Amino acid sequence: MIRHTVAFSLRHESGSAEETAFLAAARGLASIPGVQRFEQLRQVSPHSDFRFSFSMEFADADAYDSYNEHPFHQSFVAERWVAEVTGFQELDFVPLGEVPARAT
Repeated sequence: MIRHTVAFSLRHESGSAEETAFLAAARGLASIPGVQRFEQLRQVSPHSDFRFSFSMEFADADAYDSYNEHPFHQSFVAERWVAEVTGFQELDFVPLGEVPARAT
């Protein structure tokens, strides 16, 4: 299992129609085959400058690779993410003791 997370901030004002539209469009990522447990999260800690996080799980590295190559993911990144995200940090985790079949 791989848990893919990305924490990020948007260039849009908090609560704006643009912010709402971005988050709504991003929910389409959950429909990509292989995506499990997709969540959109809002940051509440004063210790981070990132405002949101997406989290999702994949059964294995092949499912994760397929997600990254999927046309919806590719177009979302090119058309929305690049233009609307001001900063992000991506983290991918496997359970302790589990070694992925290959580095992702």
